[in-house]
Amino acid sequence: MKLVYFAWLREHIGMDEEQIDLPASIRTVRDLLYWQKGRGDGYALAFAEPETVRVALDQFHAEEDDPIGEAEEIAFFPPMTGG
Repeated sequence: MKLVYFAWLREHIGMDEEQIDLPASIRTVRDLLYWQKGRGDGYALAFAEPETVRVALDQFHAEEDDPIGEAEEIAFFPPMTGG
């Protein structure tokens, strides 16, 4: 599975994307957000407030309760503002 990071998430983690095999226990977006926090210092900082991180599964916005299912790409980005 491909994980993609944008903006300050990318800066804290130190990469813009990675390929990873998720543990079987990771079933929802929420599971993934909280799992990310335990992957190291940069991840802990990036995901310190998981409720502020937005997620897209295969380029469609997802909510925390959404199942990851067979997604091939998961993107993480900060809240967006518009004008």
